[in-house]
Amino acid sequence: MSPARVFATVLACLTVLAMGAGLWILVSFLSLAPGPQSDPSDAEADRGPADGAPSRPEAPERIGGGVAAASGTADDGRAEPAAGSPAADFAVAPGWVEDLAQRTGIPERVLESYASAALWAGEEHSTCGLEWNTLAGLGWVESRHGWLQGASVTADGDVRPEIIGIPLDGTNGTAEITDTDGGRLDGDTEYDRAVGPMQFIPETWEMFAVDARGLGGADPHQIDDAAFTAANYLCSMQVDFASDDEWSNGILRYNASDQYVEDVHSAAQHYAYV
Repeated sequence: MSPARVFATVLACLTVLAMGAGLWILVSFLSLAPGPQSDPSDAEADRGPADGAPSRPEAPERIGGGVAAASGTADDGRAEPAAGSPAADFAVAPGWVEDLAQRTGIPERVLESYASAALWAGEEHSTCGLEWNTLAGLGWVESRHGWLQGASVTADGDVRPEIIGIPLDGTNGTAEITDTDGGRLDGDTEYDRAVGPMQFIPETWEMFAVDARGLGGADPHQIDDAAFTAANYLCSMQVDFASDDEWSNGILRYNASDQYVEDVHSAAQHYAYV
């Protein structure tokens, strides 16, 4: 075999090895992506119709006091919330988050936002009765906890790419809502669209937005801000979400669909029992 052919053969082998290594790294990276680990399907989660409030879940263990949201530390690359902000004051113990995330399949970074928001709501809106599993049920139905349409949630809690719904133009079962924000949040200057992991329409976001991290502005595409805003919006309804007679009415105000209420209830029940 000529030296040129030997060289070509060696080069081809090295190329194949490099491609294989690259593929292995890619597969390994994707397998570590902290996406939802379980699907609360009807068969798995349905513990009866939504004729009352979901069962109470395990209570979060609050640590608070200027600590970054639950599993975050200065070493994990996230921007910590400002001291005194809701996300800092209602931070949840990392051990609680890790344990419940394994049992529920909710990614840790997202679960800590639901839990912190529910704790905050318990003090900010003392008669609201909102539990974290109701927020989690909403988050599952609205965006698969921020993993819909190929999106994912970063260590900072940013959902990228941004999750933006279809135009609310009166078709496809939607109400017609003409643009209210000049396209600032949803990129649409003709009609509004629901935005972020909790799927707020821009007008509602402007009314109830919570800057959970105290960084100078609320972002519907950031999981802490979205979860706290969802809690603020739900609790503004003067509904007691701990009441069997009122829970469904509150969820209907989030989305006026009986099937939606059933889906949120099933997911919330699943998270209460695992």
